[in-house]
Amino acid sequence: MIQHLNFAISTLLSLVSLGVIKSSPAFLTVLTLCYAVSAQNPGPLLSARLLSEPASRLSDPPRAVSAAEVVSPATVAASLLSPAIGDATVIERRAFEVTNQEREKVGLAPLTWDADLCRMARLHSESMARLGFFGHETPEGLRLKERAKSMGILHFRVIAENIAYNKGHEDPGAFAVERWMISAGHRANILYVGFQASAIGSYVSTDGSVYLTQVFINR
Repeated sequence: MIQHLNFAISTLLSLVSLGVIKSSPAFLTVLTLCYAVSAQNPGPLLSARLLSEPASRLSDPPRAVSAAEVVSPATVAASLLSPAIGDATVIERRAFEVTNQEREKVGLAPLTWDADLCRMARLHSESMARLGFFGHETPEGLRLKERAKSMGILHFRVIAENIAYNKGHEDPGAFAVERWMISAGHRANILYVGFQASAIGSYVSTDGSVYLTQVFINR
């Protein structure tokens, strides 16, 4: 029953984030709190976000970024690299392959691997694990579009993101895609005809918890 509740709340949150359902701040807060409580039960956590931006839109004005997060040397080094598909981890490659299999099932062209998106996704997955949050907005307030621009991804028409957390699964990459595909918002991102490129970034915590971030883009 808890799993069904998780799925229902996750789907509602996805639809709200995509703008399909209009909600008041109070309603969204209640949904989020219910999801947080239900998520205490061991199992996958999922979230999806889709943003579109006109090609001619100007960049947002500069904003101050909190210095609360202490970034490790390993994180800084990783943020300077843009991993090609050959450098993807087993988890990342598996999630990417299964994503393209799902697209091919409905006649969509496969996505190409985007190394810059992988760099961005890996950093977000590590941040969620190290800082103890699960969402598209970082503790210092950076959202998807802002995180992309902070990583040098400046020009895009549409950008979207799926995130997931799981533990104890033999094939965590494929499992994440399987769960995304039964959630309306995540499925919409995976099967959106307009996306041309994507990448997965994963991070495995010391306790075996796997964090995955999947980013899509139409430049």
